[in-house]
Amino acid sequence: MALIVQKYGGTSVGNPDRIKNVARRVAKFKAQGHQVVVVLSAMSGETNRLIGLAHEIQKHPDPRELDVIISTGEQVTIGLLAMALKELGLKAKSYTGGQVKIMTDSAFTKARIVSIDEQNIR
Repeated sequence: MALIVQKYGGTSVGNPDRIKNVARRVAKFKAQGHQVVVVLSAMSGETNRLIGLAHEIQKHPDPRELDVIISTGEQVTIGLLAMALKELGLKAKSYTGGQVKIMTDSAFTKARIVSIDEQNIR
């Protein structure tokens, strides 16, 4: 049994049907006995939409707050995928970086991971 990490970009999760397709792909690997971790982007176009909203409020959005806003796109997608996996009868749980305790440096909008507390995902 292998640990498989899959990454899906915005186009791959661009609408509910595509998210369901990703769920079916994950289910195939699970059926083969693998552990699967999925990393998702926001749905296609969502990040740009969120950045646009920030620019409507502030000409030069505060980088920290921009990171907070942008991350909501991924939060929606991970929740939807977890629901799609559960609909297929799989156990699934979505995690944000904060829930997993991923620590980064303070270079907002381009931060680097400093550490990951794996305890919450084991």
